[in-house]
Amino acid sequence: MTDQLSLDPVSAAIAECGLVAVLRAPTADGFSAVADVLVAAGVTALEVTLTSQGALEAISGLRRQLPDSVVIGAGTILTDEDAKAAVDAGATFLVSPVSGLGPQPVPFYPGAFSPTEVFAAHRAGAPLIKLFPAGGLGPGYLKDVRGPLPEVRIMPTGGIGLDDIAKWLSAGAVAVGVGGPLIGDAATGGSLTALAARARHAVDAVSYARS
Repeated sequence: MTDQLSLDPVSAAIAECGLVAVLRAPTADGFSAVADVLVAAGVTALEVTLTSQGALEAISGLRRQLPDSVVIGAGTILTDEDAKAAVDAGATFLVSPVSGLGPQPVPFYPGAFSPTEVFAAHRAGAPLIKLFPAGGLGPGYLKDVRGPLPEVRIMPTGGIGLDDIAKWLSAGAVAVGVGGPLIGDAATGGSLTALAARARHAVDAVSYARS
């Protein structure tokens, strides 16, 4: 596990959890119920993507609904205007598939793909860097990148299945972002019982990788 002492409290909480649940659906109507199930299973870091209709309202609602120990962020942040709206709604961290935004009042995790992009984000002060899209690269890529860049804190996201979580963490990921394979169709009327089982599987994978 990464040294959390030098991380801000929100990033440290994400590193402690080891998993960020990415909530993405056509609308955010089902996110409240999904969040309750995830938190009950031990997932304490949630990312609400702005591509979901009603995302900002959902962030505000989840902030009121969930314990303070749960960190709630906004994803798919593409502009400074997106960032401001998300922070105003209550987001405590911001995630983007790209880099290049200005300074933000909460932790900002930019997207990166190549070692050059990863290092540039690190030098710019990003506490965590979103390796995206990570699925096609594989955990071996992360291990290779961290060879010459051991100080970078990387959060792979995109195309990561539940059975991949432990592999990525063992390769040096601080945390992993998991969307569809974890959430499934639970946000659009699917089984919350099945979601609970997937969430427990994901939390167990984090524990296994760190045991």
